[in-house]
Amino acid sequence: MFYNPNNADSPRNGGLPFNPFKAIVAPRPIGWISTRGPLGDNLAPYSFFNAVNDAPMQVMFAGGLKDSIRNLRDTGVFAVNVVAESMIDAMNASSETVARGVDEFALAGVEKAECAQIDCPRVALAPATLECRVADVLELTGENWMVVGDVVGVHIRDEYLRDGRFDLALVRPVARLGYKDYAVITAPFELARPDELS
Repeated sequence: MFYNPNNADSPRNGGLPFNPFKAIVAPRPIGWISTRGPLGDNLAPYSFFNAVNDAPMQVMFAGGLKDSIRNLRDTGVFAVNVVAESMIDAMNASSETVARGVDEFALAGVEKAECAQIDCPRVALAPATLECRVADVLELTGENWMVVGDVVGVHIRDEYLRDGRFDLALVRPVARLGYKDYAVITAPFELARPDELS
C-alpha cells in the first residue's frame, strides 16, 4: 500500500484509520524538558527529541508554542531529563494541558533540584539530566518550533553507572512509539562496526 500524508482521507490511501508516521519513526527518546520563566517553573515531555551532534554535544526537540518554548526564548536555557520506567506516571501527568504558570513539577509530584551552570530546575531523581544553552530556535510549519541546544553540563545519578558507563539496562528508559504506545528499553546489546573487528 502507499500512504500519502497530504491526502489522508482518500479511500485510495490504503484505508488506514490513523496516520502511521509516528509509529514508523520509532522508538523516539522522550525529552522531559524543564524550564524557568517569569510565571515559574515548567516541566513537559516532548516525543520529538534527539541528540544531533556529539562534538560539541547538541540536542534538539520540537513542538508547539508552549511554556517550554516561551521560557527558553526568554532565558536562553533549558534542561533535558531522562525518563526512567519508574517515572512513567509522573511524565504522563506532566503532559496535561494546563493554564500558563502552572508548575508541572508540583502537578506531577516530581522533586526538583537546581542545575549547576544554568538558572533552571531539573528532575532531581532523573537518571541523567543535560543542562543546555539555546543554540537556535527555528519556526517550523504548522505553528511548531524546533529548539537546538548546546549541552553545557551533564548530571548522572551514581546508581546508574556501571564500570564507568551509563547503564541503560539499569535505567530502563521510556521511548515513544506511535499512536498511544510507549516502550521501555530492557535489553540493550553491543554491536561492533566491521572496521572495529580487525
